[in-house]
Amino acid sequence: IAEALPFYTKSLNLECTHTEEVASEKVNTAFLPLGEVNIELLEGTDPESPITKYVEKRGEGIHHICYQVDDINATLAQMKEQGIKLINEEPKRGAHNKLVAFVHPKSTGGILIELSQDAGDH
Repeated sequence: IAEALPFYTKSLNLECTHTEEVASEKVNTAFLPLGEVNIELLEGTDPESPITKYVEKRGEGIHHICYQVDDINATLAQMKEQGIKLINEEPKRGAHNKLVAFVHPKSTGGILIELSQDAGDH
C-alpha cells in the first residue's frame, strides 16, 4: 500500500479516507473514494493471507470487483438457486464491519466478485 498510494493521491489527486487492518482476513486496506466508487488497495499481512498468495501467484493488479447489495443473504440465496458457485455461502465481516461474501470466478467469466452489505443494513 505504501508504494502504490502516492500514485493515487499525488498523480490522480484522490484522498485516502480510511485505512484498516482486517485481522480475520490477514490484510491491510486503504480506501480512496472516486465518485460513487471506492478504490480499495489491499496488502497481505501474513504469508497465508489470500491476498499474499494471490500476489505471489499472479503478481500485483486488480484482485476483485465489489458490488454493494441491500440484502446479502437474499442475494446469496438467489445466486445459489441459480447454480452460481459461491466461495462464501454465508457472509462474514470485512472492512468497515460490512458483511461480505465472494462469488467464485468460475461463475463470473474469471472475475472474483465480492458482495458487500453496509453494517447498518441488517
